[in-house]
Amino acid sequence: MKTGLRYLLASALLAPAAAIAEVTNITNAQLAEMSAQNITIIDVRRPDEWRHTGTIEGSHPIMFFDKKGAYDVRAWLDELSKVADKDQPIALICAAGVRSSSIANLLDKRLGFSAVFNVTEGMNQWVEDKRPVVQWPTP
Repeated sequence: MKTGLRYLLASALLAPAAAIAEVTNITNAQLAEMSAQNITIIDVRRPDEWRHTGTIEGSHPIMFFDKKGAYDVRAWLDELSKVADKDQPIALICAAGVRSSSIANLLDKRLGFSAVFNVTEGMNQWVEDKRPVVQWPTP
């Protein structure tokens, strides 16, 4: 992975809060309401996590960090562009809201996405609350 991409993500995490717009943190209950209104949901976890817990129906599983924490911003953005654009509201979810928060800040503060929502409770809580999931196929 190129150093420039690492710098891009690191600088997004350290950027001042006054850049573009603010990332909006939401709960799982708020995500459920937004899902009913067809917001684009991006599940940034890994395939092994999708298989373990399932995914939210209608969500788009696009892994950002691999098991070693490595990532490819350009490849991820290419996949994201197939389901959302910068002016479309998107909600990011991971296991517990940590990875999705980092990615949300990157999209919002450095890449100019206009409406980014970070799901703070994540899929672990979603499953614990017995909210509906779709099973991810086993390879």
